[in-house]
Amino acid sequence: MAKRKGKPVSFDAMVKFFMHNYNIPTKRDIESLNDRLDRLEKLIRAMAPRSRRSSAKRNDTPPANATETVLDLIRRSNNGIGIADVREQTGYDDKKLRNIIFRLNKIEKIMRVSRGTYKAVE
Repeated sequence: MAKRKGKPVSFDAMVKFFMHNYNIPTKRDIESLNDRLDRLEKLIRAMAPRSRRSSAKRNDTPPANATETVLDLIRRSNNGIGIADVREQTGYDDKKLRNIIFRLNKIEKIMRVSRGTYKAVE
């Protein structure tokens, strides 16, 4: 059998070929990913943290949680309040409001006046 004549393949070329075909990251790939992560972390740190509560103090104490907030709104309304009004005043999404209303109705803190309108039970 005749020996194949041609350019000899270097070990480095063979390693690069296998790394490329088997998607093995190189040192340069890892370093570029680390640089991107560092930049993202700096952006996250640079963003000002948003406080959930305002620093201004009011005379009355703010409600402790979302359920208390909704119940407080319903209690303040004399003739009942609609879901749309509660959503507008609190900014909560529909799913959260439905869950809160269901829970308050179940424990009999509120009662249904008409469809979508609720009143606090005294």
